[in-house]
Amino acid sequence: MASIHREIVIRAGIDRVWDALRDVGALHTRLVKGFVTDCRLESGPEGDARIVTFANGMVAREQIVGVDDDTRRVVWSAAGGRLSHHNASAQVVDAGGDCSRVLWVCDLLPDAMAPSIASMIEHGLQAMKATLEQAQPAPALRG
Repeated sequence: MASIHREIVIRAGIDRVWDALRDVGALHTRLVKGFVTDCRLESGPEGDARIVTFANGMVAREQIVGVDDDTRRVVWSAAGGRLSHHNASAQVVDAGGDCSRVLWVCDLLPDAMAPSIASMIEHGLQAMKATLEQAQPAPALRG
């Protein structure tokens, strides 16, 4: 099984990054603008899922496994198409200086899909950084 580990530092506080990450139905508006173009929540017998449309046209149904406020970690899985197994998590930790570090881990089969999925994760992290850093509130003006 291929395992991909990526991380990025974002110039935004941990509470702000976690608030956007934990909002699992708003990827396209709050977390990874441009990388994901649509995201809608769907409830079913197995719990909540999201239907994600990526900028490259790919559509995936991602089962939400858990949203853990204590560890600031979201876990999801997706299978179908060319993937027989996919389980991923994203976690935000304090990086100091009003910065956060996002850790994205993905396990998948078949192994041959790893380069393609790794590339998507890297693009997703860059979109996350751009989205969250752009959305920083302007500093207060002092008179």
